[in-house]
This record gives sequence, C-alpha cells and structure tokens, in this order.
Amino acid sequence: MAATLDELRRVVWPSRQQLFSESVAVILMVGLSAAAIAAIDRFYGWAATQVFR
Repeated sequence: MAATLDELRRVVWPSRQQLFSESVAVILMVGLSAAAIAAIDRFYGWAATQVFR
C-alpha cells in the first residue's frame, strides 16, 4: 500500500485545460475514424452489390 501511494505522488496530473483539450482531440479522432470506417463499409457494400447482382 505504501508503494502505491508513493507511486501516486510521482504522477504528473494534467491541468484542467490540458485535460479538456486532449479529451476534445480524442473525441474528434474517434469520430473521424468512425466516419472513415463507415465510408469504407458503404463503399464495399456498394461494390459487392455491383459484383453479385
């Protein structure tokens, strides 16, 4: 338990502004990744319907 508390004292915690900006960046990247995957999925779905009519 003492080792855990000692380790937690060494942690550099982010500021509120840094936490907010990095959270926004993560949410944007997840959204962009989801949109890219959806676009690729729709393209392959469309291509499959063209090939296997």
